[in-house]
Amino acid sequence: MRNPDDYPFEIRPLTAAESGGFLIPYPDFSECISDGETIDEAITNGHDALASTIAALEAKGFPVPAPNGGGVASGKFVARVPKTTHAQLVTVSFLLRREGCP
Repeated sequence: MRNPDDYPFEIRPLTAAESGGFLIPYPDFSECISDGETIDEAITNGHDALASTIAALEAKGFPVPAPNGGGVASGKFVARVPKTTHAQLVTVSFLLRREGCP
């Protein structure tokens, strides 16, 4: 079994509308998230959830991503920006492509 301590995680505070506390997702596993009232509790709960996820994948014969393997992260993200910023980015992108830049 792989060591859950080898996998990176993220911590983010949950808003009051989300019931508060902290969320802990693991970038290498889209199906593994947990939470807790405190950061320490979120990490403990996340570690347990990750160990269970790894055990379930192994028991079913599914591949277990390598630590820092990127998992389901494609490197792509979507962010909203003001329309003026978007227009400027489109213009710069067009000019760079026209000059032969990738």
